[in-house]
Amino acid sequence: MKKVKDYIINFINGFCMALADSVPGVSGGTVAFILGFYDKFIKSLDDLFRGDIKKKKEALLYLIKLGIGWIVGLGLAVLFLANLFNKHIYEMSSLFIGFIIFAIPIVIKEEKKELKGNYRNLIFTILGGLLVVLITYLNRGTGSLFSIDKINLGVILYVFLAAMLAISAMILPGISGSTILLIFGLYIPIVTKIKQLITLDFSVLPILIIFGLGVIFGILFFTRILRICLDKKRSATIYAILGMMIASIYSIIMGPTTLDVPLKFVTFETFNFLYFVLGGVIIFSLEGLKKFMTK
Repeated sequence: MKKVKDYIINFINGFCMALADSVPGVSGGTVAFILGFYDKFIKSLDDLFRGDIKKKKEALLYLIKLGIGWIVGLGLAVLFLANLFNKHIYEMSSLFIGFIIFAIPIVIKEEKKELKGNYRNLIFTILGGLLVVLITYLNRGTGSLFSIDKINLGVILYVFLAAMLAISAMILPGISGSTILLIFGLYIPIVTKIKQLITLDFSVLPILIIFGLGVIFGILFFTRILRICLDKKRSATIYAILGMMIASIYSIIMGPTTLDVPLKFVTFETFNFLYFVLGGVIIFSLEGLKKFMTK
């Protein structure tokens, strides 16, 4: 029974991460942090590449269980949710604003020991927030310098770098990897090619392999730094993550401006209170599920 619970909760965790990763303005890392498996996720990624044989096996098993849910979630997002976000962007934006706002008190409660008395680290909250705001601002009116339909050295380097930075952002709470891809002008092209691969069009494999290698390199480089920060400078890191989460609300508000046909950012007129509350309901439901499943 315990093993079944473990598989179910890891599937749900991975599924929720994928849904967040697929939407500009929301980070899968944020979901991992909210649901309480962020440290284990980062540790497993690091152990997979740097740990001993025992740690590699444990990390691989955990990431496979998480990855199954992630793949299902990503497939659902690519096939169905893209249209939902295009047609109901304001409702979805309101939902994710609620998601973040209701999650922040939960994170503060979980990390109370690291936050209490270390108020000098509030500077890292400001810096983390400014980083997210800057990335969101850079996303305005940007586009790809290359067409990725024809592969050459420039395209290889460009896609590799974008993938490396995007996966780093997906891992880090508060910054959306999808937003990074939008800044590079690669969000729609990459999602389109993933759709083509799902329909068994293998002509897109070369560019997706390049993208995948960038992802792997980003994980290798970034998880080591993040794990050290969480182990040795946890208080400052948590304060920075909270700043990123708070600032991600701004990213979500600006989300409609990043659509294929840009719309106005979220305003009081377009904000949907019902979906905002639903975001909170989802958060508390996931929190309750986490407590139930870990009993």
